[in-house]
Amino acid sequence: MPAVPRVDLYGRPGCHLCDDARAQLLALRAELAFELVEHDIEADDHLLRRYLERIPVIALDGEELFDFFLDEPGLRRRLGTVGDR
Repeated sequence: MPAVPRVDLYGRPGCHLCDDARAQLLALRAELAFELVEHDIEADDHLLRRYLERIPVIALDGEELFDFFLDEPGLRRRLGTVGDR
């Protein structure tokens, strides 16, 4: 049985772009199977330094795919090929 893909959302409280990306991901998760893991970059100095100027950042199975905005069609395509790896 293939593993469920993991989508990581890096953001912080008060970030409206992060809120938009979260809402898109939650709606997409209602259609496609994936685990959504959210990371508050303010809780980790390394993440804060790495992502502060780029949030939200969305990664699929550890590969960073999108900064600032979620490309929903692009993520749909990538999620559709996860089982093909």
